[in-house]
Order: sequence, then structure tokens, then C-alpha cells
Amino acid sequence: MNDLPMCGQSFQKPWKRRQYAEGSPWIQSAQVSLLGKHSLRSGSRKMKDGYLQFGNENWNEELRSQVSGPRTHSWRNSAPRDQHHWESYPQVRLPRGENQHVAVPLRTDQEAMKSLTEENLEDCLLNKVDLRRQWISQMVEEVQKVVHHLTTEVSHQDIRFQAIPYSDTYNENIKVLAPTQFLITVPVKGLAGYREARQQRWRYYTLRGARLPCPLRDPERLQQWLEVEQFAKSLWQWHEADVTIEGDIVPAKVLQVFRKLVENAIETCPLSGKVSMLTDSTVVRVAVETSSGQVEVELTPSVEIPTAWSKKAQWPSCLKRWPAPERVQCIKSFGFSLLACSNYHWQLSFLRAEQVLLEQLDEDGGCRRKCFQALRQMKEDVWCPGKRPVLTSHHLQTVLFWTCEKYPDPKDWRVFSKAFLRLVRKLHKCVSQHFLKHYFVRKGNLLQYASPAKLDAVAQKLASFLKDPRISLP
Repeated sequence: MNDLPMCGQSFQKPWKRRQYAEGSPWIQSAQVSLLGKHSLRSGSRKMKDGYLQFGNENWNEELRSQVSGPRTHSWRNSAPRDQHHWESYPQVRLPRGENQHVAVPLRTDQEAMKSLTEENLEDCLLNKVDLRRQWISQMVEEVQKVVHHLTTEVSHQDIRFQAIPYSDTYNENIKVLAPTQFLITVPVKGLAGYREARQQRWRYYTLRGARLPCPLRDPERLQQWLEVEQFAKSLWQWHEADVTIEGDIVPAKVLQVFRKLVENAIETCPLSGKVSMLTDSTVVRVAVETSSGQVEVELTPSVEIPTAWSKKAQWPSCLKRWPAPERVQCIKSFGFSLLACSNYHWQLSFLRAEQVLLEQLDEDGGCRRKCFQALRQMKEDVWCPGKRPVLTSHHLQTVLFWTCEKYPDPKDWRVFSKAFLRLVRKLHKCVSQHFLKHYFVRKGNLLQYASPAKLDAVAQKLASFLKDPRISLP
């Protein structure tokens, strides 16, 4: 893809000041917060208009050139160069408060709305976001170098797996699920011209190829079979028995081949002990030592299908106002991917489409991105911390998308406090019910295999927060 599609452009809209009654200290605080208090703090420094960027090296260079400029600018008018997926921040520079522990009452009535717009709380959250961005960016850079060396060696050993290039701006193959949990999608090569399977057939084999007395169960909502004959063009290596059974490309066999390649790459690459294989998982997971600590990285082979949209993703529903119809068609043009995450069935993935949708949240000057960042910060620091949290950034992103669809009016995203509490209530409902619908495949449950005990623990923290909310960031 050489040109940036129309939906990849950023159309800046003038911010219209709402009229409020004069004399209210809360209204004044909200106006300062929502109408650019961070820009006011920057004094007379002239800010450049920002443009949304997707980071693909082959996309429009003219658009990319316009995102260069000062690293300190208004959060409302621009979006920075993201270092990784599901991690989008306004690049703001705020004064650091002396008190690192801020406890602010946050009730669900009007008093709660006031407290969320107080300057100390907002500064605390955004300062944490800014520090997190710097920390994560450094880890992403170090992990990216390791992944580049590993996948380059893997590609030399087996042409079916593609090397991940190093990029100093944005790498679409690196997804940050949590501060110490990364997902790396490794595209495969030699499969082109995808088409949907024409007929359904029963599978009667084990992973070793032996025949079963009864057929295997059908794929779930977020999964599907993959036959080598579904591709008009394919390398002869994809017909070999090391990855196929009776014409099916089997994820477990692909992972088995890929795991051996990664193990060999770790031994041959000059990584100076920075990476080691983790053997306590069915997927391919490695531990990478960074200057900020150890990061667990899952390497997942990915079949990219940019020319079609999955029939299982019947999106959007009728009569939905968000996103706009023209945006929907653009998002679908990015296609989908199939990830090798399980034994027989390939996992449906819409990472590119999600990234496009995430990049253009606040064209109307809303605070959706800001609320998402605050939600993620609270999740990581208070509600669900840890190396392998039961909730990841992808879950929070899905909650955000559903809320944006339910509340498409720009006025619903002008007051940070109300919008933030709305997201917390939606998250609590999903976690307490152990059910979070996939945004594109709407019959899929993203929490289906999550630990019920861990979900209940998070739900209890969220309930306590909503009953008597107090923000106390470490």
C-alpha cells in the first residue's frame, strides 16, 4: 500500500467554547481543563497543527513530514508518533507535583464530576501518562532491536517467516498489551490471493496426522480453519507435511516449526544474554532483558489478508452513527489477519483496523483519548497491576470503542469527568459479567478464557472505586 487512504488524514476542526454561567469555580476549572490549559501553560510558544500518523513506511511521506515539530503541544489538536500499538498519547509536558500520592474523592454525583476536573488530579494522571510513555518507548526500542535480530535469523533459516525491520518511529508488528507484556506478530510469506473456503468439510485427524473416530469440533466465533488451497499463490513449502494435515495449514504445526527456529536464532544471534526462551507456554514466548527490567514477548506467526474482510465480522450494526459510513469502508479496506495461537484453528485479528479507528478518535475535539489513557493508567497502577494481568490494553480499547458507539455525540466527550466515569462503569459491567463482546466479531467474548477469580477481584476494586472513588497513584 503506497498511499494513505482518505480516512488516514486528519481534519482539524475549530474548538467552540461552550457558554456557561459566570462565577462558578468548577465551571472555570472545567473551561481551563477542556479549552486547553496545557496550551496556555506553554506561554507564547507557537504550536504546529498535528496530523494523525499510522507509521507505515510506505505511506504518504508528505503527511508524515507534517508531524515533525516540537514535542510539547496541545493534546487536543494533535496526535504524536506512536511507538507501539494500543499506546497513543498526547505529548504534553506538565509541571511535576511535589506530592506523588494524590487522593481525591470522586463520587458519581455532581461532587464527583467536580473532583475529576480539579487541576491536581488531572495533572497527576497526565504526568503519570507522560512518564509511562517515556518508559514504554525506551523498552519498545530495546525489544525491537532484539526482535529484529531474532526474526532476521529465523527468516534466513526458513523463507516462510518474514523478518521484522527496525523502525525509529512506529512498528505495526509490536503491540504493547501491558508494560511488561508485548505481542509481536511475525508475518508469514508465500501465501497470496486469499479467498473464503467454498465448502465445509469434517476434520478427522490428530496433530500427528492420525485419523480420529469422530470429527473435530467447529471453530469458535473468533477462529477459523485455513486451507492451503484458499490461496491462489503459495510457496511449495506451505504444502509440506511439517505445517499441513490433509490440506489444512495447522497453527500448532506452524508454531512447532517456528519455535525451533527461534530457539536456534537465540543461540546463533549475538544478543549477549538479553533474550531467553520461556518453556511454560504453548505459544512461543521469550524473556527480553531491558534497562528497565524484564519483558515477556510473545512471538506469533501471522497470515495477513489485506485484500478481504472476514465474513464473520458483520460490522457495523445497522443505524449506528459511529464511526461514519465512509470511515467504516476505509477501515474494512485494511483487511484482517489470522494468528497462530491455538492447535487447529487460526485466531481472527483486526489489529490494523483497530489502530486506524483508534488514531482518529478526537477529530471533534473530544477527550476520548485522554479518558482512555486515564483508564489504562488506573488499570495498571491500581485495579489490575502485574506482569500478566487478566485485563490488557486491548480490553480497555474495546470498552472504549463500544462506549464511543453508544455515545456518538461530540457533546458526550467534552467533559473529562463524565466521560471517564462512563468508561469505568462500562468496564465494571463487562468485568463483573465476565463478558466483553469483540468489537468486530460481535458474538465473540474476549473474556471467555479469563480467570473468573481474577475477574471478580478486579470487579470488586472497580465497584469500590465507583461507590467511593479515591484516586491514589503510587
